[in-house]
Amino acid sequence: MTADDRATERMLTGLLTASHLASVEQVPDLVAEHARDAGLGEVLIYLADLQQTVLRLLTGRGENAGEGAGPRIEELRVDSTLAGRAFQEVRVLRRSDPEGEEPVYWWVPLLDGTERLGVLRVGAPDTMGGEAADEAVAERVRHLASLVALILVSSRPSSDSYARLVRTRPMHVAAEMQWNLMPPLTFATPQVTIGAALEPAYQIGGDAFDYALADDTVHLAIFDAAGHDVHAGLAATLAMASCRNQRRQGVGLADNSEGIERVLLREFGENTRYVTAIMADLDLRSGVFTWINRGHHPPVVIRDGRWITTLPCPPAHPMGLDMGKPVTLCTEQLQPGDRVLLHTDGITEARDQQGREFGLHRFVEFIIRHNADGLPVPETLRRLIRAVLAHHDGTLQDDATVLFVEWHGPAVDENPPPRPVVDGPTEEA
Repeated sequence: MTADDRATERMLTGLLTASHLASVEQVPDLVAEHARDAGLGEVLIYLADLQQTVLRLLTGRGENAGEGAGPRIEELRVDSTLAGRAFQEVRVLRRSDPEGEEPVYWWVPLLDGTERLGVLRVGAPDTMGGEAADEAVAERVRHLASLVALILVSSRPSSDSYARLVRTRPMHVAAEMQWNLMPPLTFATPQVTIGAALEPAYQIGGDAFDYALADDTVHLAIFDAAGHDVHAGLAATLAMASCRNQRRQGVGLADNSEGIERVLLREFGENTRYVTAIMADLDLRSGVFTWINRGHHPPVVIRDGRWITTLPCPPAHPMGLDMGKPVTLCTEQLQPGDRVLLHTDGITEARDQQGREFGLHRFVEFIIRHNADGLPVPETLRRLIRAVLAHHDGTLQDDATVLFVEWHGPAVDENPPPRPVVDGPTEEA
């Protein structure tokens, strides 16, 4: 073991030990202290806001709590900075100055699995001065970023400071409820990648998505409750909670949806609140995709970079209307690399000032084009939501949600090589 390896081990084990009793506010100082002991320069933690448009500095002071809560902390735009590029492309970028007049540092993605939390800015090791780092140093900062991400994820559920930092404006009660129930926007294993996006982030009412893994089966669901208020949020939340409750008892898709309907009828009454949904299971060994349609837009399949089909399945009535229509279980054999898109009508029916819809064709073509560019799934969905918002002049009249799943096949490389360090320009913008 080299001296650098021993320094890295001391940094990581020391930080891990210190983190067990640390709050979010204490994390920046702990990270800086242990990174310094390993010879690294200044470390700053930037977290992405809820809509992933800016990166905000975590100061450890619990700032950004609203009006009168203290000075405005530093922000970096995701779409126009080197830090934002590292976040978008999920790779280490090195800011260097050939003249040696500016400091050298790295922007390192903060990842919990595949969920993008933000970036670290890590100064060059003391022993390297202003020279560009070699891959060994880049590997050290990757390990540091991985541990920092785990510490933040473990401490954020009990932290209002974290929630305040990643919000750029007040959140409605329905949205507060939904965001605290839904899973992370990104998840991946060697067999499958799942991504989701949802707007308007601070005012969502009736949309929700869910996914979960059990053995070799991935469960997927997207819900759209009628209305755009707290009652719609309650209906969507109740539908999702009921779905999870029954799923964890081994209830199949069709019976599960009927159980959700009974819960909605019991709580809201007949024809008062209804929820449309696609609920599905994907067998990761075989690629068999099984789903039911409760009055919702059908799934879309993309294969070999082309939109090949919209998956038809006789729809039952929306849950909560008690119309007695049968629930049909449908299946589709996927091929490795196939992508399935589930969405709500807020994506395709968003209209511009001339009344033109964003449309299903534009939606699917957008996904195909940006995936062909080699962008990570979370970045493709982030840009999709930006495009939908731009089409609707920045304000949506309905929730817009998309749930994306890609089946890689039953066996893939579980240890892909790390993405290389890339030199970036001296200037931030």
